[in-house]
Amino acid sequence: MMKVLYVAAEAVPFAKTGGLADVAGSLPKALKADGIDIRVVMPKYGKIAEQYRLKMEHVYDGILSVAWREKYIGIDMLEYDGITYYFVDNEEYFDRENFYGYDDDAERFSFFSRAVLALLPELDFWPDVIHTNDWHGSMVNVYLKLEHAGDARYEKIRTVYTIHNLKYQGEFPKETMQDVLGLDWKYFTNGDLEFYGSVNFMKGGIIYADYITTVSRTYAEEIQYAYFGEGMDGLLRSRSDRLFGIVNGIDYETYNPGTDRNLFETYDVETLDRKVDNKVALQRLLGLPEGRNIPMIALVSRLVPPKGLDLIIHIMDELLQHENIQFVVLGTGDKEYEDWFKGLAWRFPTKVSANIRFFNALAQRIYASAEIFLMPSCYEPCGIGQLIAMRYGAIPVVRETGGLKDTVRQYNKYTHEGNGFLFANYNAHEFMYAIKKALSMRDNLDIWRHIIQNAMKSDYSWKNSAREYEALYKQLLSE
Repeated sequence: MMKVLYVAAEAVPFAKTGGLADVAGSLPKALKADGIDIRVVMPKYGKIAEQYRLKMEHVYDGILSVAWREKYIGIDMLEYDGITYYFVDNEEYFDRENFYGYDDDAERFSFFSRAVLALLPELDFWPDVIHTNDWHGSMVNVYLKLEHAGDARYEKIRTVYTIHNLKYQGEFPKETMQDVLGLDWKYFTNGDLEFYGSVNFMKGGIIYADYITTVSRTYAEEIQYAYFGEGMDGLLRSRSDRLFGIVNGIDYETYNPGTDRNLFETYDVETLDRKVDNKVALQRLLGLPEGRNIPMIALVSRLVPPKGLDLIIHIMDELLQHENIQFVVLGTGDKEYEDWFKGLAWRFPTKVSANIRFFNALAQRIYASAEIFLMPSCYEPCGIGQLIAMRYGAIPVVRETGGLKDTVRQYNKYTHEGNGFLFANYNAHEFMYAIKKALSMRDNLDIWRHIIQNAMKSDYSWKNSAREYEALYKQLLSE
């Protein structure tokens, strides 16, 4: 049986700030279902809920070197949903208000990366593949090759490194090299970890990984060009033969309109009238005029520039003035965007509901209620919103980039194929045209029902993605 150790800084349900947590909570389950012995290792954050902490079994105490420092390390273990999770314990590093964003993040995650490799002999678990994620786990790849050479147990291990978002690379002052990482300066001067005068964790992860993946085929191609490459495009082009794109999935048990307890009414592809019942109930909840035939457009997003919010700002006043629609927003982020959406709701009180917060139950109700879901991203490595939207029959209007391009197919009124509407350029006019095209199709309820059925029948569960990862692991181990 193939053995895989999955290394992540966060995983649902223990800790979540972004999409990595969803992947780390879902992909291992799908891989285990295919017969892989996969285990997950992550930090033991102080904010992990008590219900999980109380069930953890303490399996190891020790001391771990972090450059010149000697630090306590503990390992706790918990089986959850059939997956074994290991939690790296050090209260000084991980018992904090937030998961990231501290001045000593380099030290914290250097410690975590060393701990991942140090725990293997203590647990007597020797994986065939260590699968690391983002900059937080990238130094595992580096330490494996530089500090465990000559140990046959470690030399047999292969690494797969997944980039979830190239923008966040883990850049730190060059002094980090010896003071925190404890590595020879030659690995800085030869360029392995140096990036414009700084130490770059992600660069090290890319260089020392055996295979590199990212979360969609299109994003894997895009990041090899300067516009998307965040300064790494040359390096990624040099490793293009080892770079693969595998689109993320979503957990079809969690995101299931037929069983979701957050919904006003559950429904499936055969009972779409109940989806409209959800809309009416949401209109009532949000104080919007009730009407089964009023198209509802939704935005569930972090309110930050990469999500294409400038395009929404350019078109939404005009759209609301000329179309009989309702627009529901849910999310938090940059204050300028939060204030703009609040102002929009003040200008159009009967058409707009701006919910500047994040509340998962409300998000699910919005997906279940909306006819159209907006995701005009400037760039999008994979995207999860469009996948959830399609699962719940909210038709996505998205820009052709990254995972959006790989998962949303343009509806063709002649062949009746497709599950959404796309526009190519980051341009407000093209975005407006795509929305109006969707609204025009919505006017024909038979056509619209067919598009909804196409979307809900699209399979973006983890099953297919897991098989691609399994094939990739086997390919790597056969080399």
